[in-house]
Amino acid sequence: MQSRFRSDRRLTVRMTVTLFLLGLLYVGFVAALIVLLKSWLLVVVLVGAMFVAQFWFSDRIAMFAMRGRVVEREEYPELHAVVDRLCAIADMPKPVVAVSEMDMPNAFATGRNPDHAVVCVTTGLLRRLEPAELEGVLAHELSHVAHKDVAVITVASFLGVIAGLVVRFAFYSQIFGGGRRDQNTAAVFAAVIGVSAAVYAISFLLIRALSRYRELAADRAAAQLTGRPSALASALTKVSGDIARIPTKDLRTAQAFNAFYFTPATGKEPGIERFFSTHPPLEQRLEQLGRISAELGEAATPGKAG
Repeated sequence: MQSRFRSDRRLTVRMTVTLFLLGLLYVGFVAALIVLLKSWLLVVVLVGAMFVAQFWFSDRIAMFAMRGRVVEREEYPELHAVVDRLCAIADMPKPVVAVSEMDMPNAFATGRNPDHAVVCVTTGLLRRLEPAELEGVLAHELSHVAHKDVAVITVASFLGVIAGLVVRFAFYSQIFGGGRRDQNTAAVFAAVIGVSAAVYAISFLLIRALSRYRELAADRAAAQLTGRPSALASALTKVSGDIARIPTKDLRTAQAFNAFYFTPATGKEPGIERFFSTHPPLEQRLEQLGRISAELGEAATPGKAG
């Protein structure tokens, strides 16, 4: 079913190109492992099983990692009411609604398709935002579900996860078992580490580029659906400012899942590292919302809820 979220052809093209390139990389990676490890059955079975597990259980994995739990309407009636209203406006299936008991103000969406999706907000977000700001954030997350970029990011990140695990496994095996291996085995392990590291680096850059664009696309779609880009801009400003005041040590666990969050748990605006960030700079997001506000003729200015 097609939702009323405005389609984004540029996002669709970017997702298609990214998946195509990662697909080529994926095939080459598996082929290299088969040649190096000399066991195609082992490689295909393990990689295939992990892919199926990540794709089908991505929502549960994300919920567990980010301490989210499903909540019913009786427990959070206002939150459900906002999601109900937005889903009715967007003409899309209502996702599972969840809450994470975290003080960090944030939200995320996960799931393999609109019929199997979860939208989760933290208690820190619920405490800090006004109703119009919360609506903007939830519209942003719902647009990820409607555009199916949540599923694309889940699939795209799989290759990087596998490559990273292979690097770690090979590295620790070499450290703790190096003395029992001959030179040929050591050369194979070195090759595995080299190929996996290269695959991880390439997939990392491709995913980060797609992730930054999809956040801008979600901001646009949310602003156009609600007609209140200033409320979303206000939420962005407020959430980013509050996260910046949270000690870095308290954000480290959350940073592993930055690609899924409404705004990254970095605690600061990136400098040169913005080219490796999962999100565009706050200034760029606010500037875009300001343009949309002017186009819609909204009286409020970005950064202040109207």
